Amino acid sequence: MKILHISQCTFHRGEHWSLHIDTLHLTAGESIALVGTNGSGKSSLALALQGELPKAKGTFENHFTSPTRLSFEQLSAFVNQEWQRNNSDLFSEGENSDGKLTRDVIQEAHQDSARCEALAERFGITSLLNRPFKVLSTGETRKTLLCQALMGEPDLLILDEPFDGLDVESRAALQQLLLALQQQGLTLVFVINRFEDIPPFVDRVGLLIEGDLQPLAAREQVLADNVVAQLHHLEQLSAIQLPERDTPVTVPAQPSSTPLIRLVSGRVSWDDNVIINNLTWQVNPGEHWQITGPNGAGKSTLLSLVTGDHPQGYSNDLTLFGIRRGSGETLWDIKKHIGYVSSSLHLEYRVSASVRTVVLSGYFDSIGLYQVPGDRQQALADQWLALIGIAADQAHLPFHDLSWGQQRLVLIVRALVKHPQLLILDEPLQGLDALNRQLIKQFVSMLIDQGTTQLLFVSHHAEDAPRCITHRLRFVANGRGGYDTLQDSL
Repeated sequence: MKILHISQCTFHRGEHWSLHIDTLHLTAGESIALVGTNGSGKSSLALALQGELPKAKGTFENHFTSPTRLSFEQLSAFVNQEWQRNNSDLFSEGENSDGKLTRDVIQEAHQDSARCEALAERFGITSLLNRPFKVLSTGETRKTLLCQALMGEPDLLILDEPFDGLDVESRAALQQLLLALQQQGLTLVFVINRFEDIPPFVDRVGLLIEGDLQPLAAREQVLADNVVAQLHHLEQLSAIQLPERDTPVTVPAQPSSTPLIRLVSGRVSWDDNVIINNLTWQVNPGEHWQITGPNGAGKSTLLSLVTGDHPQGYSNDLTLFGIRRGSGETLWDIKKHIGYVSSSLHLEYRVSASVRTVVLSGYFDSIGLYQVPGDRQQALADQWLALIGIAADQAHLPFHDLSWGQQRLVLIVRALVKHPQLLILDEPLQGLDALNRQLIKQFVSMLIDQGTTQLLFVSHHAEDAPRCITHRLRFVANGRGGYDTLQDSL
């Protein structure tokens, strides 16, 4: 029988970080969950289990012949590769300049069109197979890479945050698929930060604390102990105060009757695919909107119109902050009002920069820093970083050396740092552990309570929505292959 056995092992990742596993025994057909906070070493743990992290000492015995790992970092690397190909001469003769098609991504390592189509059908992405991978939504890219991971029929599947980025139905479908695979004998290791994401068929759970994996125990025992620790920490969050706004306020306030957003009969299409069809939508002062819908429905496309990043904003009757698009305004006239974080922004933040630089770039709405920040801005940036556990003497560290969850925290602080008039949070809590999710929700609530910020919020997790939400915009399947929108006042 295939086993993976680790005893008294230490793994090094870089010069200053180590992972220690006292004991871990995994037998073929088992399913376990390894849970840790942001920065605890979850991604390093996934690498170690796959055999990709150098062992410094101890016993590492692995009888699995085709271990496969899926992670956010892989998604980031793949998107970055496609971006580089699009800005170079790397295309092969006859290759589409839009990059690889989804079916080619799924079959990158294993060519089997029948299996590719079967997996795509099971994940509900058959209609995406002939689309370029880089135009897919975040959730659609997750499903694509999940299909890619399963193409080689692995005997050990290591899933690093597999449910983040998926809507409710997709999460449930994935759990059912993984249950079926587990019942067929596939060994599964879940590396996650949401305890509620542990599938019900997982019996043993291990906690990773600051690079040290605790012995696996029964699910109920671990959850009970963790609840006590979380409750103690959450009691301390009530004393938090947000850093001040940089002064003076450089963005003039809009008249109290001016809508922040006004879209009339909005339409966005890609080739023959209509993403947004005949949407009339207005965000008035004092309103906070939640935008919901399945993966690929058009949520992120709508937000890109608001941020000024979508080119079809000019062909629509769209007014932002009292300025009609195409009336001579610059992109920065729009962005100066907005704080924004999304999975797409996370993937696009490829420049080499320190942690402090990423936060400071929020004052200037840039990816990277091309202006000299003031002393006060630097001091405020350090105050924000301290709130998420990054001391001033660590702010010089490279942004990309942080764990995925820590990077997300830094990008959220980047969105909050200027106390924006409009805060756009597109799946902001993706990749965050329970405590950091509560921390960010508290930040947002405090900012809203000050009365100067309005919110557009997207999440597939209903429990993530802040209490301040006053309206909801829903993308609903219309049965004709597209989506209609419904608007509710709460």
